[in-house]
Parts: sequence; structure tokens; C-alpha cells
Amino acid sequence: MTTTDIPAAGVRDARRPAPGDKRPRRRREGAAWVFLSPWVLGAAVLTLLPMAVSLYLSFTDYDMFNPPQWVGLRNYVQMFTEDPRYWRSVGATLGYVVIAVPLQLALALLIALALKSMKRGKGFYRSAFYAPSLLGASMSVALVWRAVFNDGGTVDNLLSAVGIHTGGWVNRPGWALLAVALLTVWQFGAPMVIFLAGLQQIPAELYEAAAVDGASRWRQFVSVTMPMLSPVLFFNLVLQTIQAFQVFTPAFAVSAGKGGPADSTLFYTLYLYDRGFVASHMGYASAMAWTLLLVIGAVTAVLFRTSRTWVFYADEGDR
Repeated sequence: MTTTDIPAAGVRDARRPAPGDKRPRRRREGAAWVFLSPWVLGAAVLTLLPMAVSLYLSFTDYDMFNPPQWVGLRNYVQMFTEDPRYWRSVGATLGYVVIAVPLQLALALLIALALKSMKRGKGFYRSAFYAPSLLGASMSVALVWRAVFNDGGTVDNLLSAVGIHTGGWVNRPGWALLAVALLTVWQFGAPMVIFLAGLQQIPAELYEAAAVDGASRWRQFVSVTMPMLSPVLFFNLVLQTIQAFQVFTPAFAVSAGKGGPADSTLFYTLYLYDRGFVASHMGYASAMAWTLLLVIGAVTAVLFRTSRTWVFYADEGDR
């Protein structure tokens, strides 16, 4: 470095920012916004703008072919007081959530416990059990499921062989909902992997201490496994409950888009699709969509509120 590169005493180097100069910080913020711009633009154009339009349409009479006509709260009033099929869709959806979510989480936890104790082949079985979660939401698998539970299908033939004649589950109102719920239960791979990760984080010392105190395997499961696994269980419960409220493909495939028999599989999203895209009542469908959003938000808030009494966080103590 030459003497000309050394600034004179009391003279600030022009290459260094002056104290309090905010320009370098602004440059960093500008660069951050440049990198964030695809996400911000996507969120605004693909999420926030459609939500705002949907909220507006929920107060209009709109058939997708003519300009929307403002009707105020008429869609909501009609939905709650004049549409019996709406309430049947609510009942079918709630029944599905109550049946499918607990069965799916119980099976996922059972398989995760079995995999945790395995010495060999854990990777293979974990992949095999996870595979249905990759395929279960597809229309092709739902159609195969319908054929399996239809009259003369595999399940009907197996039950007939032992003297139980059902006539096909998808053709009976009392059994069709259960058939759709079993398809969701079959897709237990994602919660199973999460449960397995949680089980592997439980310290072995806790089980050793419980065994020294004479605790049986069941007592260890109740007093050690479940409390330590409760945050993971809560996460899976919230996630699967939200997904269950939005189920569409299985019901559409099993009932051929009609929600039958006798509206037993007329799930909320299926009826929303029927009102919006089949009957061209997009304003009414928008009102249904916003109602579903509020209900899911309320259910999630209740789950978070009740979690204070049964979810244990090791770094915070009893909540």
C-alpha cells in the first residue's frame, strides 16, 4: 500500500461508511426484498387476492357468467336456515373427522412403536408403511378403494365367505362413511414418521428408571411415553384434523361426486364443489368456504387452548 492510500489524520476514509450512515443497511434490506419478492408476489397474487375476491363474492349472487350482484348476508342466511343439505354435509364431515382422525393417529402410533423396537429392516418397513401416504390422495387409488368396498368387491366377498353379507359398503348409508374413513386411516405414513422421530428422542434413562421402580410396559407407556410424546401427538392431531375437514377426493370418487348414498358421504368440500362448479352458485360456495375457514380456525384455537392441560414440554415443565 502506498502512502497515497493512507488517509491523512482527521480525514475519514471515503471507502468506509460514516457513523450513522444508513445506506449500507438499506442496501441489505433492499437485497433481502429482492430475494423475497417471488414469495411476496406469489402470496399476494395467488393467496391474498383470491381470498379477498372470495370474501367479496360471498356477499353476492354470482354464477360465473354474469356480473356479481350484491345480496349482503343472504347467502349466509340461506346456508344456515334454508338448506338442509348443508347441515347434512356438516354432519357427514364431523362424523368423518371423529372416526378417521383418532383411528389414523392410533394406528400410526402403534406402527411407530413397533418400528422403534425393530432391530433389522426398519428402513424398509418405514418406507413401505409411508408409501400409502404418497398414493392415497390420488383419484386412481380412491377408485380402486371404491371397487374393493363395492358390491361384489374384495371386502364383500371376504365377509360373505364367513357369513356376513353387506351388499357392498359404498352402497349402504351406514357403511359408506366408514369406507371413506378407512381410506384416510390407511394413509397413516406421515404421522407415523413424525411419531417415530418423537419416540427416538425420548431418553432411555427414563425407561430404565421406570423399570427399576417396577413399572410394567403398559405403565411405562402411560407414564413415560405418552407425556414425553404429547407435543408430537398434539402436532399430529392439529395437522390431521385440519386435513380431515378439507377431505374431498375420497368422497368424490366413492360417491361418483354425488355424496351418496343418502348424502352419507356428502362432505363439506364436496357440497361446496357442487354448489360452486356444478350448480354455478359461486357466491354461495364462497360463503361456504369462508365459513369452513372460520370453523377450522375455531377448532384449532380450541385444540391449542385445551393442550395446556395435557401437553408436556420438557423445557418448560408442566403447563
